[in-house]
Amino acid sequence: MRYKELGILVIGGWLGSAQPAAAQPKTAVSAATVQRVLTTLAADEMQGRATGQPGQEKAAAFLAGEFQRIGLRPLPGLAGFMQEFPAYETVLTSVAVTLDGVAVPADRVFARTTQPALTWTEQDSVAVLVLKTRQDIQPNFEAVFRPKKNTLVLFDPALAATFKSLVEQFGKPQLRAEQAGSPYASVWALAAAPAPRTFRAEARAATKTLTIRNVAGYLPGRGAHANEKVVFSGHYDHLGIIKPVAGDSIANGADDDASGTTAVVALAEYFQKRKDNARSLIFVAFTAEEIGGFGARYFSKQLKPEELTAMFNIEMIGKEAKFGPKTAFITGYDKSDFGPLLQANLKGTEFKFEPDPYPEQNLFYRSDNATLARLGVPAHTISTDQIPDDKLYHSVDDEVSSLDVQNMTAVISAIARSAEGIVAGRQTPTRIAPEPAR
Repeated sequence: MRYKELGILVIGGWLGSAQPAAAQPKTAVSAATVQRVLTTLAADEMQGRATGQPGQEKAAAFLAGEFQRIGLRPLPGLAGFMQEFPAYETVLTSVAVTLDGVAVPADRVFARTTQPALTWTEQDSVAVLVLKTRQDIQPNFEAVFRPKKNTLVLFDPALAATFKSLVEQFGKPQLRAEQAGSPYASVWALAAAPAPRTFRAEARAATKTLTIRNVAGYLPGRGAHANEKVVFSGHYDHLGIIKPVAGDSIANGADDDASGTTAVVALAEYFQKRKDNARSLIFVAFTAEEIGGFGARYFSKQLKPEELTAMFNIEMIGKEAKFGPKTAFITGYDKSDFGPLLQANLKGTEFKFEPDPYPEQNLFYRSDNATLARLGVPAHTISTDQIPDDKLYHSVDDEVSSLDVQNMTAVISAIARSAEGIVAGRQTPTRIAPEPAR
């Protein structure tokens, strides 16, 4: 569904400011830009923007064109807006399992492996795991999906539907950031217990190198704070083509995270028009967030954490927050004074930043802010998603028509205004204590 152009919104109007018109900021976030970028990124033509796929490459080219239009510069050291790096895709080419001398049918075997070839028998150091019910899967998650030792996994025939679903999900090519894959594998077989006295498992896999890319632009700072950097980020990848529902197989990812990426573009346009940033600003759309945060991890290695003042990571802002309109929440609110500083800059408006209401979801470590936060950077994610109740999450129905674009524009406007103290060098959030991933 296409929306009419909404025109240019004045920030103060959307935030419900009580200040007189003369005191309003001269620059506003463009609602027209928000609408255009969002609908372009979430269009069917982008094929769900899966990492390494043609639709994502098309999205990257579009974003690079936006940064060029706005007047950003490439990151220092890069010739263009594409920050390219390798990823490694492994495809299972064959698998065969024999239990007590009887071959298991081909449609009842599978392997999770990055090894070019494996051959196991009962004489090798291989663990045998028997899963009899669905309740057995979660406690054995690591052994099945990320084994720390070679494991033969036997699914009871009662789990036939679960086995088929898992094979469909994990049978797709898997990307990883490191060239060296895991030395361990799991081979699955749909077969009755008990564990066999003898077995033979064989599998082959092929790996190829892909080039994937973040899209990043740079706005140099002015004066004494120019060497200090502030990052605005969102991830532009999504799931791509998934299991069809009512004939629709494209996971458009309008909220997750075309909305956050749209905010990055709109904020780049906003601060470029203002031309008053004391600190240098980096605007980056990350790849591969959905499959392990590879884009953010690579990006973080290209920068010195001590030079990063703050990171505004923006994730899923297309729907109204549980606190109501003109609100958003900040993950890791208690880990620095980032949130209170932002809220101080919204004094006189109706907009409110709240602490993350879903601590049990561990959202602070589930988005692209986590890599830099672990290095001590005040890196937080801003979101509005009611994730425990979001039935459109990771579905084919995450489309622009499901979003409140007007409220989304208000959120972006609030981020723009709340960031001005940090961008201008007047505010510096406290550092985050390094903390390991959970």
